Amino acid sequence: MSSLTGTSINPAISRRSIIAGIAGLGAAGVLAGCSDGASSGSGSSGSAFMIGGIGPTTGGNAIYGNACKNGAQIAIDEINAEGGDVQFELNFQDDESDAERSVNAYNNLKDWGMQILVGTTTSTPCVAVSSETNADNLFQLTPSGSSTDVIGGQPDADGNIAEPRKENVFQMCFTDPNQGAASAQYISEQQLGTKIAIIYNNSDTYSTGIYQSFKTEAAEYGLEIVSETTFTEDSQTDFSVQLNDAKNAGADLVFLPIYYTPISLILTQANQMGYTPKWFGVDGMDGLLTVEGFDTALAEGCMLLTPFVATATDEATQAFVSKYEEDYGETPNQFAADAYDCIYALKAAIEQAGVTADMDYSDICDALVEVFTSSDFSFSGLTTGGEEATWSDTGEISKQPMGMVIQGGVYMPLDA
Repeated sequence: MSSLTGTSINPAISRRSIIAGIAGLGAAGVLAGCSDGASSGSGSSGSAFMIGGIGPTTGGNAIYGNACKNGAQIAIDEINAEGGDVQFELNFQDDESDAERSVNAYNNLKDWGMQILVGTTTSTPCVAVSSETNADNLFQLTPSGSSTDVIGGQPDADGNIAEPRKENVFQMCFTDPNQGAASAQYISEQQLGTKIAIIYNNSDTYSTGIYQSFKTEAAEYGLEIVSETTFTEDSQTDFSVQLNDAKNAGADLVFLPIYYTPISLILTQANQMGYTPKWFGVDGMDGLLTVEGFDTALAEGCMLLTPFVATATDEATQAFVSKYEEDYGETPNQFAADAYDCIYALKAAIEQAGVTADMDYSDICDALVEVFTSSDFSFSGLTTGGEEATWSDTGEISKQPMGMVIQGGVYMPLDA
């Protein structure tokens, strides 16, 4: 499948360098991470770049925030262990996926001395925080805040731009419209369903953004949408109405642009009523196999688009997965991989820009924006599908999505 937003150009960092960083850990030792605070980087303010992180490490979306925190920490430990000129110190704050708490966390990080923000993890808090970083001119690279309002400058379905472009903000993840459009294209090209139902969260920026672009693109590909139903954060316990609507409409595929917790309930309740369509999600489905009390057998055959799968056989992925499992006792999801890639992309950009850790964060921001939007900067990492990814001046990344299916309790490439 072609990349989502553009073409790739010259490499700035290779997978071999990632592997070399991991190999270097054995000789140099691993720096310990700290929970919701500063990591023990090899240097202090002035000799290490002060990296802030924000995401939910407690609450219902904690799997995402902890994954971002852990993935970023592994990358920082590797880079610091190499002993090069670029060193990092990480301070990751919990926002419980709440916008107000996220802004408070941002202010705490500024007091700490943050120079660059890797975050936030979820979209609604990220929209709020990106307005703050934009006002301050502090460089922000989010691993997973996929709403177009995070970066701004994107037209809505009517062609209106409600949120001006925030020129300091970039995404490692796909934007919501790109996820929706790519899902419609993939379902059509792979002939996965003829009658499509959609269940989405109309109180969530992430979910509605994907739904809207999916619906538009589905029409372009001739997909027949036979059922469109919604829910809110306060009503995500009983999905009988939505499922009966999809079933009665004859939907043979249900598109779920939502997070994994309600998906687990939808699958459970569909099984109870004997409804067995195909299920297709996006990156929010990642984490489904970790839901406490959920019968993971019900997830067999679920499909999703994602930039990362832990069962990939390339050396960089396997080295990262091995290290993550060793450190945290679980398999990393795509959020961990995206955060890991954020750190390495920042390292490459810092080296190309020639900035140093004793510089003012606003000067660092100006230099990094220039690099990220230049025609000679690109990045290859865990989530770029083996190709070089680039950023446009919109803040969007161009990289490869991959179709995945849950088989035998693990994510496997759908095209294999």
